[in-house]
Amino acid sequence: MLLMPRKVKYRKSQKGKTRGIATRGCELHYGEFGLKSLQNGLVKANHVEACRLTIARKVKGAGKLWINMFPSKPVSKKPAETRMGKGKGEHDHWACPIRRGKVVLEMSGIPEDFAKRILRVVAFKLPVKTKFITRTQV
Repeated sequence: MLLMPRKVKYRKSQKGKTRGIATRGCELHYGEFGLKSLQNGLVKANHVEACRLTIARKVKGAGKLWINMFPSKPVSKKPAETRMGKGKGEHDHWACPIRRGKVVLEMSGIPEDFAKRILRVVAFKLPVKTKFITRTQV
């Protein structure tokens, strides 16, 4: 079950740049522990799904998870060994632009050392560098 929007106004979007620091979503809102992005980048829908599955397997139904990123940006790609021109490539996948400072995942209901271990494994599945944060940190 890959995440994607139900409906979009335009099938293809321009690439754009993911610059700057997140001003919204940079603090924990729901959980006690979280993963905070340290880089700007695009996170694909299958990265988000891989993170969700990893956490679901590790916690075995304990605790609660909040995913604060949603892949709403369509990314197009031209086929390999295709000459330039002839228009923009076809839709390839959905991505989520992430700015540094954004809390991408939040968890609660499990001990801190267990959450730290789980989110360390999840951090390897994301294409951006992240750090573990807790509600007690300022």
